[in-house]
Amino acid sequence: MSAIYIHIPFCKKACHYCNFHFSTNQNSKSAFIKAVCRELILRKSEYDSKEIQSIYFGGGTPTVLEVTELNIIIQLIYEQYNISDTPEITLEANPDDLDLEKIKALSYTKINRLSIGIQSFHELDLVAMNRAHNAEEAKKCLEIATTYFDNITIDLMFGMPTMTVELWRENLHTAFAFGIKHLSCYALTVEPKTALEHFISKGSHPPIDDELSAKHFEVLVEETSKQGLTHYETCSFGLPEYFSRHNMSYWFGKTYMGVGPSAHSFDGIKRSWNVSNNSTYIKSLDADELPFESELLSVENRFNEYIMTGLRTIWGVSLEKIETDFGLKIKNHLLESSKKFRTSKTLILEHNHLKVTRTGKFLSDGIASDLFLV
Repeated sequence: MSAIYIHIPFCKKACHYCNFHFSTNQNSKSAFIKAVCRELILRKSEYDSKEIQSIYFGGGTPTVLEVTELNIIIQLIYEQYNISDTPEITLEANPDDLDLEKIKALSYTKINRLSIGIQSFHELDLVAMNRAHNAEEAKKCLEIATTYFDNITIDLMFGMPTMTVELWRENLHTAFAFGIKHLSCYALTVEPKTALEHFISKGSHPPIDDELSAKHFEVLVEETSKQGLTHYETCSFGLPEYFSRHNMSYWFGKTYMGVGPSAHSFDGIKRSWNVSNNSTYIKSLDADELPFESELLSVENRFNEYIMTGLRTIWGVSLEKIETDFGLKIKNHLLESSKKFRTSKTLILEHNHLKVTRTGKFLSDGIASDLFLV
């Protein structure tokens, strides 16, 4: 089973914390769609023998495209690829794009899952992030979307220095009131070369408070548990039938194709990535050239990636898989290097799987890096 990711590199505004590839200039939209379709055709042979179980439109902001434009891409994928009978097809969306007319139109497409970038229901947070929508639009779009779509996940952000624990709790309760069955919640981080990094360095924005972020995370785990949502990955909370099938492809090391500028692909042994430039991407595909670079992953790379992704999930790291894929010596190395974390109760060994405990969940990336092969 495989997955297709399509990167839509356009946004109305630049969020202050974002370091993904995007452009606020949408003049090349038509040429971009043509280029995406050409890339899909040129790469068809890579996936002739594979069944596609998920398609994910990410960005950027995919909902800056018209529904007809999204349908052009979806129709071509169905014509060129072997799609499973019940695929998960996700569209990332911003609230300001989701009025009644657009949501109704989307409900008639093959898209069956919306990932809505709410981030916060509080106006001051949205202004500080430079989001394109306001708090009222966030609530209004969910009122409409939940009428037409059952499978909806929303993004929320915590760890803002100006957000109290109670305001964060209010954000969660507002989401639950809409009957949301899946949440993706991320701590605010300072990425290089972002507006947020510049503002903090100049003193016009307060620095990140790690202690406050940790408190927010504790509240997040507590409140989602009360709702019966499973904390199945560090940032992901949902009812089991609403777990993200697409993201699980990444976490379980399945093959996936990344289409569009800056998109990454993985075939099991090598990783490739497209050029992060819209103009170069379009010109290359116009000339039937694939604008990507690739690298063959070393044993260390593959081991480290599995440790990083595995420890972020409730399924953990399979010692059987480690021995099968990397050998007994590396398995024994992992057992030895993980001893201190098992002693401190941030890791447990359960049913031949290494898993983070509740105490270790907020620390999983740091634990993983200590277990890496160097």
